[in-house]
Amino acid sequence: MATVEAKIYKHHYKNDGTCNVKIRVYHKDEQRYIDTPHYLSSKQLKDHPYNKREFLIKDPFVKNLVNAELEQYRLAISNLGPKLKLFSSEDLKDFLMQSQQNIDFIKFCEEFVDDLKEMGIDKSAANFNTVKNSLVDFFNRKIVSVNEINIDMLSDWERYLRKERTMTRPNQFNETVTTIQPPLTDASIHIYMRDLRSLFNHARKKYNRKSLGIIKIEHYPFDEYKIIEAPITRKRNTNVETLKDIRDCKPKCNSRAELARDLFMLSFYMCGINAVDLYKINESNIGEGRLSYNRSKTRNKRKDNAFISIKIVEEAKPLLEKYIGNLGQRYSNINGLNKALSKGMREVCNMLSINGITYYWARHTVGNLARNKCRMSKDDVALALNHVDHGRKTTDIYVDKDWSIVDELQEKVIKLLSEEKFNELIDNGIIMKFA
Repeated sequence: MATVEAKIYKHHYKNDGTCNVKIRVYHKDEQRYIDTPHYLSSKQLKDHPYNKREFLIKDPFVKNLVNAELEQYRLAISNLGPKLKLFSSEDLKDFLMQSQQNIDFIKFCEEFVDDLKEMGIDKSAANFNTVKNSLVDFFNRKIVSVNEINIDMLSDWERYLRKERTMTRPNQFNETVTTIQPPLTDASIHIYMRDLRSLFNHARKKYNRKSLGIIKIEHYPFDEYKIIEAPITRKRNTNVETLKDIRDCKPKCNSRAELARDLFMLSFYMCGINAVDLYKINESNIGEGRLSYNRSKTRNKRKDNAFISIKIVEEAKPLLEKYIGNLGQRYSNINGLNKALSKGMREVCNMLSINGITYYWARHTVGNLARNKCRMSKDDVALALNHVDHGRKTTDIYVDKDWSIVDELQEKVIKLLSEEKFNELIDNGIIMKFA
């Protein structure tokens, strides 16, 4: 039998001369406590006649408030019926606290983002934080009930995102900056809605306990609201001649363009390493002429922790020495580095009179050249890019990873930078290839 009662302990006196009223939850020979918002002074309290360690409430107004809360808790326990035996004392405490709680979706999002940051999943944390900030802008307040995330709201939010918006955010110096944001494209709308759906699913997972019959979030608007399909992603790879142009361009020393050129080529030389991994690696990741690390994007989603080992080729050595361990000192977080890379690559593109190439193109270019120019198999390309083959998980249990395959692919792709012009002359029949 579960019971709840108000408790005020004398040893809980605070420095300001007040004492908090707590609700004791007693169940299965264990007790848990729920704090209340009631802090009472000595004038509002009286000694307990049978327990010298406790007070009783003398103030009739507060006493009525606390009794009303106790009645709500008792009713919630009664409504559980036979399900009560499935609850531990901690489960019951959480259930009673949530039964009086209107779930603040913005607060949930903030806590979820903080948890991701603690786990080092910074990119996902940044994406979810962007969605949270957009919701605050849309509602024009920082408290939003989870019940307000409904079918009508989703349609209204999509229309809002498709219009020009004014955003006020703190910059890297914690100064308030107001910017005008252009309407989002279909691709961005898809991402925003997808990430909101993911946040909503995580909220349902936290607050709904189906095994105990607790459904705090009953509605699911994404059954009715259909997220717009993501447009087909355009190919983000370039040719060898453009790679050479990027490698050989001469941006200003210590500029963002120099940083972008260097890290773009370093990514190409090292089989498409992501910026976040370049940001995180240090000397401990280097040994026996190889760079070994766990890919941040998927390390928490794979049993092998997305481990990969890449040979440090001659072309990559000076760039690794220049940047390894220094990017974290130069930028306080990965978002700062990504912004610098984005602006730097635009400057590089302007220098070369080309359009739209970003840092991530280096990774796509490695895969494209390896497959279509070097004729490496798709499995070998997947291994070098550190992808997981969901269709061959069972096979992967039996087959060890052979990093020499990655070394071979890496060597062939980099060799194209010196051989491509000669091969083009052969293909065009300008020179003859001798047997």
